[in-house]
Amino acid sequence: MVAAAPLSHPHSPSATPAVDTDCVLGDADLTRLLADDVPHGDLTTAALGIGPQAGCLDCRARQPMTLCGVEEAVRLLTLAGCAAHPLAASGDALAADAPILEAAGSAAALHRAWKSAQVLLEWSSGLASAAAELVAAAAPLPVACTRKTPPGSKALAVKAMRCGGTVMHRLGLSESLLLFAEHRRFLAEPPAATVARLHGALPEHKLAVEVYSTEEALVWARAGAEILQLEKFTPAAVAACRDLLASHELHPILAAAGGIHPGNAAAYAASGARLLVSSWPYSAPPRDVAVSLVPV
Repeated sequence: MVAAAPLSHPHSPSATPAVDTDCVLGDADLTRLLADDVPHGDLTTAALGIGPQAGCLDCRARQPMTLCGVEEAVRLLTLAGCAAHPLAASGDALAADAPILEAAGSAAALHRAWKSAQVLLEWSSGLASAAAELVAAAAPLPVACTRKTPPGSKALAVKAMRCGGTVMHRLGLSESLLLFAEHRRFLAEPPAATVARLHGALPEHKLAVEVYSTEEALVWARAGAEILQLEKFTPAAVAACRDLLASHELHPILAAAGGIHPGNAAAYAASGARLLVSSWPYSAPPRDVAVSLVPV
């Protein structure tokens, strides 16, 4: 798939995400979606002989949602031979029955693209709506979503997260420093030496270290890590970690991660964390999009 546009730095809690309403899927990706659904023609439409007839299609929100993917859906319909226009933009909060897009063309073109456009809208809007729900529950803390995107769908999943109001924790391994226990098992040096090496090699990057206990947090904060990713800490444990570090006059950014969802986000937001890191929105069910396709 086409790479997503660059986002805010994953460890900038004050950053406000901007919604990119351009297509993050290029024509080659969208053409492959069409070919996957209609690899050898539309058997039913061809057998009925209705392909040349003119028709129109419109999509509406069947339920409240944070919209995502309308730009890609419009382009997909266009590639199929329709004249399509958006009636809302990705990132919009839609009420039930709100219009999303409209298209006109031959019955053959409309039937070719209809279901692929609908599924794209439903799936990406489901992710965006879940992200928006988590952001609302965590307010005023920012939420950063992880790189655990559904396989093969990274560009659109990242767009959905941004439409829902999150920032990206990491887009991949190439742009930020996050030291895991799995890295540390390969090292035979004190934490301060590791931090010094990383700061020396990449002085423009902040260093985040994933820790599993308050004791580990204290060790790595003393060593000079700017960000501590507190893995599967309870809200009470996050608060205890904050207090312990403050008692040593250490104030790294605390990012709470692991098992965070709308049901516990407020408790984490009150715990002393400055950022919540979550993969929860990626498991969201699709939002329903109603499609009307009629002759004209």
